[in-house]
Amino acid sequence: MQPAPVRSSSRDGAYAALKQRILDNALPPGGQFLEQELVDLCGVSRTPVREALIRLQEEGLVAIVPRHGVRILPLALADMQEIYDVLASLEPTAVALVAARRPGEAELAPFDAACREMAAALARDDLEAWARADEDYHLHLLRLCGNRRLAGMVMQCWDQAHRARMFTLRLRPKPSQSVEEHAAVVDAIRRGDAEGAREIYRRHRERGGREQMEILRRHGMQRI
Repeated sequence: MQPAPVRSSSRDGAYAALKQRILDNALPPGGQFLEQELVDLCGVSRTPVREALIRLQEEGLVAIVPRHGVRILPLALADMQEIYDVLASLEPTAVALVAARRPGEAELAPFDAACREMAAALARDDLEAWARADEDYHLHLLRLCGNRRLAGMVMQCWDQAHRARMFTLRLRPKPSQSVEEHAAVVDAIRRGDAEGAREIYRRHRERGGREQMEILRRHGMQRI
């Protein structure tokens, strides 16, 4: 008798649950966990957890160690620099693609809402809310760019950089300049200025990457 197929909801649920815990450092970098521990954590059977771990390994977040479970992969400073270099190259292209499409006001509205929420969050010193709004902005950008492969590559790097963002959230200067840059990108997209939007975003991403790397080095964070 063939085994019953694993329900995609169980598989996807296990993947989402484990990935979020890794990104939020609830499963910390360098940590090693038995498969049964993760099964208990997700509340599903072994098969969807195994399939979820294979996906996470392909994304560079874990290493499956036969007979020893799984290890959460830390990122070295050199890894982080590579990630920021890739983002500084690919994300401006995504921005230019969005601007070239000349999206209407309905498609631009989530950008405006994210910018307003980022500004409001900073006004009340709620950095976690600022980070959520910032993530909403970037996710909407990737949804609108129209290039699934580009979006997939950016998302993989974005996920890997997420841990560093959370580590440094309260160590960095208040990101008021970031909010202004996000709004300027939206203005350029609204005008259909693809090259202008690309250049504003490139400077934004390069500045953010330098800032993050300086914080990591200053605080002696060799691996994250």
